[in-house]
Amino acid sequence: CTYPRPPANLPDGNTATRDEMVAANKVVKQYNTDMTAYLECIKTDYDGTVAKLPADATEDQKKQLAAKYAQKNDAAVDELSGVAAKFNEQLRIFKAKTPQ
Repeated sequence: CTYPRPPANLPDGNTATRDEMVAANKVVKQYNTDMTAYLECIKTDYDGTVAKLPADATEDQKKQLAAKYAQKNDAAVDELSGVAAKFNEQLRIFKAKTPQ
């Protein structure tokens, strides 16, 4: 599974042009799509690993696998949420200063 890179630079809503905001929106949407694919991939990997566990696998082994999956999932979701929040904040600023 390939962890997607977050957008490098989001425009400043105070100084951005409409074109810059539209372009940034596309980049953030693509990042969201890429992150969703990553999350699906790690879930598939986790499910496959659990299915292949030997019958005598201990509860501790199962918990360790679940914890590792949860850590990866939570970190990715947190990063995605942070990127979306930053973009949305700049979008609100942009809309507030730009006549519709």
